[in-house]
Amino acid sequence: MSVFSRQLASRASLAAAAVFLASCAKEAALPTTPSPATTSVGSNAVAVNGVMMQGFYWNVPTTTSAGTWWQNLGSKAAELKAGGITAMWLPPAYKGGSASDVGYGVYDRYDLGEFNQKGTVATRYGTLAQLQSCVTALHGQGIQVYEDMVMNHLTWADAQENVNGNNVYTKFTFPGRGTTYSSYKWAYGNFTGTQQAPNNGWYQWKSWDFQPYANGDAYDNLLGSEIQYNGNTANANETISWGNWITTKLGLDGYRLDATKHIYTPFVNQWLDAVKGSSGRFAVSEAWFANLTDLKNYASATGGRTSLFDVPLHYTFKAMSDGNGAWDMRGLQFAGFTEANPSLSVSFVDNHDTDTPGALYSPVSNLKQLAYAYILTRANGYPCVFYRDWYEYGLGSQIKTLIAIRKANGYGSAFEYTSVNDADYYAYSRAGDSTHKGLMLVLNDGSSARTKGITSPFKNATLTDKTGNYAGTITTDANGYGNFPVKGRSWSVWVPN
Repeated sequence: MSVFSRQLASRASLAAAAVFLASCAKEAALPTTPSPATTSVGSNAVAVNGVMMQGFYWNVPTTTSAGTWWQNLGSKAAELKAGGITAMWLPPAYKGGSASDVGYGVYDRYDLGEFNQKGTVATRYGTLAQLQSCVTALHGQGIQVYEDMVMNHLTWADAQENVNGNNVYTKFTFPGRGTTYSSYKWAYGNFTGTQQAPNNGWYQWKSWDFQPYANGDAYDNLLGSEIQYNGNTANANETISWGNWITTKLGLDGYRLDATKHIYTPFVNQWLDAVKGSSGRFAVSEAWFANLTDLKNYASATGGRTSLFDVPLHYTFKAMSDGNGAWDMRGLQFAGFTEANPSLSVSFVDNHDTDTPGALYSPVSNLKQLAYAYILTRANGYPCVFYRDWYEYGLGSQIKTLIAIRKANGYGSAFEYTSVNDADYYAYSRAGDSTHKGLMLVLNDGSSARTKGITSPFKNATLTDKTGNYAGTITTDANGYGNFPVKGRSWSVWVPN
């Protein structure tokens, strides 16, 4: 989810009347025993040279040729496995304010398309049974499943309350679900403030969980009714109980935590310790810091408990895209969080926020395949590919080829050719290991073909561009020196035959 509340509110279609908070239930009831879970794939939720897919985008269709979105994803499980996808990030699977809500305007986190609430049983993506079938299909192909966890706020309250003389929508009673899975109810005492509608700003009755930090780029009030975690043990325990419940209910292999820079950081750590713990499940957080220092500081504040999306690297790709040939390709050298903290970085090119029409974060619209070649051949980072790039923007075949190269050749020590690279030409190699031959990546954002002499790790070798972008072979001498060509505005991955 985007980090700007006004934009988010419009995306989640948070209407004026029924959006916000609710009262403080004194005790949190543990969920009732859920139905049998779909078995997770395994204890280690990151495969060797694994590739994650974000399996949705903003406003995915409610009906596809395969049925609902859950049915659509499930039907693609076999082809995704064949294409090299090892994990799937699902959208928020719980009930929002209507049948069209994309899930970030979350109303009831225990309703996975099972109860008649907000005018619908199904969520935008389908019913609980269809969701479980989707997870089963993905697991059946060895694809791990990560769920999108929205813990910052609730929206679309069931009733108003009077708070210090102001009528606000803050009461959540979940009449369609009742006490199934949890008897916890929410009211204004559970929140620090709420977003007034329409366009009346925020009404606050408690201190925000934290004051702005990172030069004001991280702050509490994002969207809807802001859940209080600092000093509210009941809220914390309930959200932890929910995390454990949905993990079991769906047989999850990991989590994508939404908008964590807006959530009280000690609670994020508490939740990760209590839900993810030492299970081997994976977690990545959306802490949307464009500044690398801020992202590194957040990694320190969360103590390495969660991976983080490499937002600074996305902006590097955007700069390359916006330059459209004029950007200096040496900016790719040692770039982003992926190089600063390799073990915690999830690299990506675009996502549901950057791709959204009118988004504050514009997409990587030019030279996008160069960016994918970069993240999919790199030694560091856990790459995430975007469903829309794969299926709707025509990049699927090329991405699959790069994933195949990653799985066959993406091994061994890495090297940046700082003395070779220039404003248009970028080269990077993996030396390979005892059973894998390695690779030489070459990118060119210029309009003309380029060739450069490079001392590679491959001695007395004949190499082929495994992407098929450049025909023929090249040879290296006893020192590994050879001439490595690449077409204009293109990419090549040269591998020893």
